[in-house]
This record gives sequence, structure tokens and C-alpha cells, in this order.
Amino acid sequence: MLSISNLNFYFGSRALYEGANLHIKPRAKIGLIGANGTGKSTLLRLISGEYTPDGGNISKSGECTIGFLNQDLLSYQTDDSILEVAMQAFERQLELQKLIDKVLHKMETNYEDKDVDQLAKLQEEFELLDGYTIQSKTEEILEGLGFTTADLTRPLRLFSGGWRMRVMLAKLLLQKPSLLLLDEPTNHLDLPSIEWVEKYIHDYEGAIVVVSHDRYFLDRTIDHIAEVSGAKITLYPGNYSFYTEEKALRNEVQKGAFENQQAQIRQTERFIERFKAKASKAKQVQSRVKALDRIDIIDDVIDEKAKVNFKFNFGTQPGRFILFLEHVSKAYGDKVILKNTSATINRGDKIALIGANGKGKSTLLRVISGTEQIEGERRTGHNVIESFFAQHQLESLQVENTLLEELKSTGTTKTEMELRSVLGCFLFSGEEVFKKIKVLSGGEKSRVALAKVLISEANFLLLDEPTNHLDMQSVNILIQALQQYEGTYVVVSHDRYFVSNIANKIWYIEDNEVKEYPGSFDEYETWMSTRTSEQAPVAKSKEKPKPELAPVEVTPKSKSTEKEIEKLEAQIMTLENELETIEHDMAALAQASKFDDLKNLELKRNEVQNKLDETTASWELLIG
Repeated sequence: MLSISNLNFYFGSRALYEGANLHIKPRAKIGLIGANGTGKSTLLRLISGEYTPDGGNISKSGECTIGFLNQDLLSYQTDDSILEVAMQAFERQLELQKLIDKVLHKMETNYEDKDVDQLAKLQEEFELLDGYTIQSKTEEILEGLGFTTADLTRPLRLFSGGWRMRVMLAKLLLQKPSLLLLDEPTNHLDLPSIEWVEKYIHDYEGAIVVVSHDRYFLDRTIDHIAEVSGAKITLYPGNYSFYTEEKALRNEVQKGAFENQQAQIRQTERFIERFKAKASKAKQVQSRVKALDRIDIIDDVIDEKAKVNFKFNFGTQPGRFILFLEHVSKAYGDKVILKNTSATINRGDKIALIGANGKGKSTLLRVISGTEQIEGERRTGHNVIESFFAQHQLESLQVENTLLEELKSTGTTKTEMELRSVLGCFLFSGEEVFKKIKVLSGGEKSRVALAKVLISEANFLLLDEPTNHLDMQSVNILIQALQQYEGTYVVVSHDRYFVSNIANKIWYIEDNEVKEYPGSFDEYETWMSTRTSEQAPVAKSKEKPKPELAPVEVTPKSKSTEKEIEKLEAQIMTLENELETIEHDMAALAQASKFDDLKNLELKRNEVQNKLDETTASWELLIG
């Protein structure tokens, strides 16, 4: 459907793409990933025709239509209602409706046979294009994306950038292009909307290329991963989880091949150095020099899994209780956010505040920080030192400061070497620490602002959507930083992978009250799914009911049981030997870079491992 061949594109003197290739088939669902700055959004603009390649070719079939959702659409404003804007997707149907209305108006005063014929033709085409259902289809998609029925008649200009982006997404989905390009579509969506879009994309009949850092979203929507790295595009079959496994396997093979080649090069260079002065060895030396010139150098594996090796400490230890909210109410006019709700934050709580947009998550975060006027009481505990991160704080960065100067401006007592180490954790290395804030991208500014929060030595952090505009590597760094952080925090986020790795409690707002689930996000999802599906009312309890375990009766093992145990032990030994042989063969294939054979052997290895696990489980059951 669309083919990219030997693509070259340069940003100044820097090559974003050199000899890159990608083939997009009909109905393919491709996740486009890579570090910030590698050119993912640029590739979408090249495919859409907004940018022109510096070399190579992008060709598409004649019937291929392209729809592109990009971040520029955030600034679009109009007085038209959001229903009218989304319905612009049905250009021909709306044109037909106007023609039909015009003919009907004319027939009211001047009835002619030719008008009747024209009206019949127009109505026939209108019906063939499902013109009578376009409004209901539009309403269904807008409401699926989180708009209420009352919202549909409100002007687009009254909505924030994130909500305007949803309207543009609705319009694009209604157009049903054969190739849909989506640039970070989940950035401005809440969890219910993300789940709705996941299902819609899964069932979408056209092809999709989506840039996203949401791993759960990619796992549930796409069937291929296209990785942008080193000015090339590498395509992996499967979802994101499969990609991580396959990437690790390829890296292992490449690392082995690189090390073997380097050893061969060193051996050849030693031979040349040793015998270059001997006339009797001149021919052999010359032969090896030519061999070195002809060698196709294998690149070393780039370590993209940055590790945080800096401990984010705080000087003052708080008391057991961090914050109390008692009988708190908050409303904006008639819109009630919180009503007579109470909550407690204890030292060591790692809280994720989740839920649909409009429920009041950001308002609650401001209530917790003490920057929002409320009815009721807010009390902080002993020695609580707070630091607040929100997207609007990126604007408060001093644009003329260097990265190093910006971190020093927090008043930290850390040395310059320690600050450079912190910046290194957030992917700013070497001379990059002397960059000015004004030249940074949005994602880079987010990393600087997050670094400022973490070196503030606060023992209580409030983070509002900290993963917005961060690539996967940066999200991984933030996860590591928060996992080793010994203080308390409350995080608002819609990134399910991020939340599942950093939270030990889940907060959500329901019936204008703060509700708590005392467990991880994965446990919360399971609990919520069960709760939603159950028809009968359930008892309100913070603890999940524990199943009663039947007492285990211990009896002597019979002779037949002992024979069965011996038989299983023999099978386990055989399977272990078989597994060892397979892994030895896999190592040999990896050295030879035989990926297809390696993949087949990997399947056999998994089959033997599964059988070994089953046999071992049976053995453990018998021996008690």
C-alpha cells in the first residue's frame, strides 16, 4: 500500500534518515518507536507529504488515502460546535445535504419534473453514503472519547488543547482513511478514552502507524514495531512485548559477532605489527592489510537501557503522617468536584491518582499541595517538605540558563559533579549540560524539570502527568528514580505501565469522594473488572476476601508413589540434558548470525522448558 525505499532526510548537517526502508501493507498496525530526536514525527510528516525527502522514494498505491493526527492540531480554534467540526469528515454527505435542502426549498414555490428527478438522484446517493446516520456515528465517537451529550453543541474554541485534539481524532476516525498516522494519540486522553481508542484501533479496517510511548497501548493495538535508530528503520513482527524479547536476542547475537570480529582484528593487527619489517613475511603482511581494508565492520550494541546510578536523598525525615484531608469539599459554581471527603497520606505511600478527565484529579492534587481554596480541613504532618511538578512549570524554567545553572538555582547543596551525575541520569551527558534551556525540546524540558524536583530534597512529591512528552527510555529512568526514592509521593498519570511500576496504592474519585485501593495497579484493574462485571452488590471492604484453604492431610507415601517419583526424576534429568544441548546449539547459531535457525531452535527450547516445568511441578506435588 505504501513503500519507503532508501529514504534520506537531513536536519541541517545531521542525518535523520539514510537509506531507510519500510513497507506498509493494508491493515498493518505499526508502532513507531525510538528515542526523542530520532525523527519519528518527521517520518509521519514525510509519509503525509508535508515534508519532502532529500533522497530515496515514498510511493503509495492509487487508492491509498492518508489521515494524519499531529500535535499542531492543538492550536486549531473555531466557533463551530465540536459536533459540526467532527462531522466535517463527511464532506460529500454534507454537500449532498445542502443540495437536497436547496432543491426542496425551490420546489416549495416552483415545482418542476426535472427538480423531482434531481432530488431523487441526490437522495439516492445520500442514502448510499449512509448520510442519514452520520450525526449518530459522530455522536457515538465523540462520546466514546469522553465528551458528554451537552458538550456536543459547545463551540470548539471553549475547549482546552487536549480536548480539541480529541475532536480532531474523532474527525479523523470518521473519515476512515486507508492509512491512519497518529502522533502520540494517548497524550491527551484519560484511561477510559484510551481503552475506547484501543478497541477502535484494534477493529480498524485500514492500516495504522502510531507513535506512542505507552507500552500497554502498543501491546493491545499493534502487530508490528518499527524502530527508528541510527538513521535506519528496523521492522519487528509482533507487539511491543515481543519486540523487547526479539531486540534482546538480536543484541546478544550482534554483541557476540562484534566481539569476535574485534578479537580477529586485534590478532591481525598484532601479526602486521610483528612481521611488517621482515622481508620473508612481506607477502603475508600485505595480504592481511588488504583483508583489514575489506572487512565489513560490525557495530557494537548501543546500550539503550540507561540506569539511574544516583541516589535521590532528602535531609529531613518526616513524621509517620504526611497529610490529612478532613471533610473537604470543593466546587466550581454548580460543578461539584469533592464533597465532604476525607483521606490520609502516610509516610512511604506511593500513590497513583487515576481516573477519567473531569473527575478532579488535578484539582485534588492542588488541594493536597494547599494551593486550592477548600471547605474543610487540610493538615500536614511533622517535617513535611513538598515539591510539586506540573506541565505548566516547564514555562517557569529560566530559558537563558544552562542545564547546570538551572539545577543550581534550586539552592541545592550538591556539588557540580553530583549535579552532572543527576543530569547524566536524565540523558544529558558531556557538554550537553552547558546547553541553554531555550534550545531544548518539550521532552528535554520535562526531564530538566523532573530532575529539579528530585534534587529538591523534598520528602513529599506531587507529580502531575510527569510522563507526558517523555520517550520510553526517559520513562524508564523516571521509574527507576521513583522506585529508589525513599520519600512519599502522589502521581497523576494515565500511563498504565508507569503506574504499575511505581504505585503501592491507587486513589480514584467516585461520587465526589476520594476512594483508595490498597494495592498495585494490576491488582486494582483485576478488582475493578470483577467489581464491574458482578451483578450482585458487594460488601464495602478495603481488603480483598481471602479464600479459605482446606487442611492438607499428610499420609505416608505408597510404593507406587515412590516408583512414580523415581520415574519423574529420570525424566527431569533427561529433559535437563536435552535443554543443555539445545542452549549449546543456540550459542553456536548466534555466533554464526543464523537468525531463522535460531528462532526455530528457540521455539524448541521453550517447548522443552515447558515440559520440564510441568514434570518438575508433578514431582514436587508427589514429594509433598
